Amino acid sequence: MLDIKFIRENKEIVQAGAKKKKIEVDIGKLIALDDLRLKELKELENLRAEINRVSNDIARDQDPALKIQLIEEMRSVKEEIKSKEEKFKKIMDDWQKMMLQVPNVPDMSVPEGVSENDNKELRTWGEKPTFSFEPKDHIEIMNKLGMLDLERGVKAHGFRGYFLKNDGALLSWAIWNYAQDFFLKKNFTPFIAPAIVNKEHFLGTGHLPGGAEDIFQTQDGQYLAGTAEVPMMAYHAGEILKEEELPKRYLAFSACFRREAGAHSKDVKGLIRVHEFYKLEQLIICKASHEESVKFHEELNRNTEEFIESLGIPYRQVAICTGDLKGAHVKSYDTELWVPKEGKYREIASASYYHDFQTRRFGTRYKDSEGKILYTHSLNATAIPTPRILVSLVENFQQADGSVKIPEVLRKYMGDQEFIGKK
Repeated sequence: MLDIKFIRENKEIVQAGAKKKKIEVDIGKLIALDDLRLKELKELENLRAEINRVSNDIARDQDPALKIQLIEEMRSVKEEIKSKEEKFKKIMDDWQKMMLQVPNVPDMSVPEGVSENDNKELRTWGEKPTFSFEPKDHIEIMNKLGMLDLERGVKAHGFRGYFLKNDGALLSWAIWNYAQDFFLKKNFTPFIAPAIVNKEHFLGTGHLPGGAEDIFQTQDGQYLAGTAEVPMMAYHAGEILKEEELPKRYLAFSACFRREAGAHSKDVKGLIRVHEFYKLEQLIICKASHEESVKFHEELNRNTEEFIESLGIPYRQVAICTGDLKGAHVKSYDTELWVPKEGKYREIASASYYHDFQTRRFGTRYKDSEGKILYTHSLNATAIPTPRILVSLVENFQQADGSVKIPEVLRKYMGDQEFIGKK
């Protein structure tokens, strides 16, 4: 959520930012509503002050007749207050709904565009493998090697269900264990985060109201998080931190749940888009500094790239354009892995920063060296998700005999095994 003071002082910039993100919001209407909110609030405060003043007069006055007169006068004032409170509540509800619709202002470095087709490739890494045979997709490879069972997954879960088994399960554990060792060397504090989270925290991160169709909801009104970002942002909700505590650097592991209801997943089979998966997430809470946010954003993104490079999987870095940028984001990168059978890159991770957009909603603040209370900035980035990474891993390292070569950095987590499927 943007500061209403910032919106009022920079209405043209905020309106232009929304236009770039292809989000419809009327900043002029919001400011007019805010004027009304402030007017009604002032009138309410004046009436309450009058009640307090007269109450003091009643307590001091010794004339019983005057006391009765003042009490009668205050009854009508209290009725007026009650009426105005109801009106103010309706205005506040409308104001809060409009405030939630106002997107964050994209950074000047974000490329202009309408959709994901306009995202800008910044660089590529690694050599795409060449095969002396017709490469198979991950479903065929993993089925033949006994690593995956989609048929029974559907029987147990329904559409998009899966079982990882044998070396499929062991390879996932190897990735988690290696990722833990790799990322904890980057000075993160490890967490295992809850996946069932209260609704207000999805509003806080910006996943609601816009992303409702992609979120699973429980019968008692809670929601299943699609990323540990949501519970980790809730971790410091309502707190005032000390400046010397910052930055907070967290590495959180959690189960994740997404409905994958959008059109983007209609043509995707196998393990690329599933309802239930696991993810390690990087999250930083830092001082209210644009320079720090930019620095940490690049660092988090680079951490993920280094991890992918250590596995030897070709990838590309993409800057998300304005039309594809989410409402809460100031700037975002995607890391996309090469999928040989499809002949295209597929997203594996994203890194984003928000300034104080999220922390205003969560009430996460800190006291600086001068005693001033400021909202922190927040950032997050995928460390690595499973099982999606298995798609590129098994396809890029498939061998002519049907086996899969295990990346060297993972072998110690799989009993020094060099291949899956080759004795």
